[in-house]
Amino acid sequence: MQTNGVLNHRELYRLPWTLPDNAISWLEPTAMCNLACDGCYRNNEKNSHKSLEEVKHELDVFQRNRNSDCISIAGGDPLLYPNIVELVAEIKRRGLKPIINTNGKALNREFLKELKKAGVYGFTFHIDSKQGRGGEWRNKNELELNDLRYYYARMLADEGNIACSFNSTVYEDTLQYVPGMVEWAQNNIDIVHTMVFIAFRHVVPDMPFDWFAGGKKIDWQSIMYHSDEKRRIDILSTDLVSKIREKFPDFSPAAYLNGTEKVDSFKWLLTERVGVPGKIYGYLGPKFLELVMAWHHFFKGTYLSYASPKTAGMGRSAMLFLWPFDKGLRKAAKNMLKNPFRIFKRAYMQSIMMIQPVDFMPDGRQSMCDGCPDITVWNDELVWSCRLEEQKQFGTFLRSVKKN
Repeated sequence: MQTNGVLNHRELYRLPWTLPDNAISWLEPTAMCNLACDGCYRNNEKNSHKSLEEVKHELDVFQRNRNSDCISIAGGDPLLYPNIVELVAEIKRRGLKPIINTNGKALNREFLKELKKAGVYGFTFHIDSKQGRGGEWRNKNELELNDLRYYYARMLADEGNIACSFNSTVYEDTLQYVPGMVEWAQNNIDIVHTMVFIAFRHVVPDMPFDWFAGGKKIDWQSIMYHSDEKRRIDILSTDLVSKIREKFPDFSPAAYLNGTEKVDSFKWLLTERVGVPGKIYGYLGPKFLELVMAWHHFFKGTYLSYASPKTAGMGRSAMLFLWPFDKGLRKAAKNMLKNPFRIFKRAYMQSIMMIQPVDFMPDGRQSMCDGCPDITVWNDELVWSCRLEEQKQFGTFLRSVKKN
């Protein structure tokens, strides 16, 4: 499965997500946040809450134009949105899964009970060391922040039947911690369902491009997501795989999304593994992911995004009944059966996702995620959420043109 020293895209399952038919859609009811994360792609705007009617209209736009399994409620931080409970109930009423993307700072057990009663399906907590968290979390590294991750995972598990995911932006100096975070997720596979790693991107001084909004050249320092100092902005999803394999040599991604300008790039790279706390039996292969996506679309009408805790806990059943269809499942089942008593013990499935945002080609072309799940609504159109500030600031997406 090696190409360029890491992966061969032709041997993985290309996720079938497209602009009109996708697992996820991205809804932003507010741009207000209670943290200031390094590298954030959204301008923190106080008093930026949309009315509930505005947000319902954006849901109408999604449902008119895009077939989705879940709605990622983001921002800003959506827990600061005053109508978040009503919004969760509205999304649930429409037959979609409400997923809250939050830093978790505003969440407590009472608030969680309210959101669960309204129908929340899951949470994705963004936690990393460059968020400017205060108090006991000040200046903690990624591994030390696992205690905070556990706090939220335990809170959701105690409440019951809520999907639990974490994401972290990966920088040059935090890449070293990724294997330890993957190990922590393995040790908590019974209550942590997904870990996502997002490679850092910014506009930096040494980029060999001029920037244009339509036909007008603009100053690169006027772009909201820029850094005045040189920083590494070329971390790839395959770099994350290589780093993880230093600790877990068998780590095997199974599915991907390619780039709009580069077919063999891995913009979203999905690994599915099965095991029990502290032990991984194996990594599920491309055929398993293809079977899951096709089955869900055939019977539910949508591609699967977040799995419920109950589904994630069916790893043993998957190994015992679906092993004929997937080589990875067969290997995992063999590892499980090396100890016959394991057949009586529940096993869990867990997703590890790597996301590689915009890449710049040498001639200035921008390679985005082909089939991007994080599409949002702007002026009744579907647009990339990670570059929404360009639309707000310049009225169009920016072009990068190689300097003469």
